[in-house]
Amino acid sequence: MIIIHCVSKRVWESYQGKEFYKTDSLKTEGFIHCSDIENFHKVAAFNFKDVKEKLLLLCLEVEKIQAQVKWEDGGNGTLYPHIYGELNLDAVVEVLPYLRDEYGEFVLNEELENK
Repeated sequence: MIIIHCVSKRVWESYQGKEFYKTDSLKTEGFIHCSDIENFHKVAAFNFKDVKEKLLLLCLEVEKIQAQVKWEDGGNGTLYPHIYGELNLDAVVEVLPYLRDEYGEFVLNEELENK
């Protein structure tokens, strides 16, 4: 199963050649935020609409993630995957651009439509 984590291109490039990836939320909340493909548009509209940096979608193979992955309520009745620990980068199976339409709204990548 594939889950998605959104990251700025700048931050992602800083982790190249490293074994593990971590976010500020790992320190502040205890986990790395992710989403399944089906619900990503809900958090994309809320969390990334005003971000001007170039964003990327990390496609993560859940079975390859070494840290514990818990599916928890994001506050709206929808379960989202949270990674409780650093993300081993060999779980990243694909990196895609974060696509937006002319209104700045998230557009599902063609590569994600059948996953």
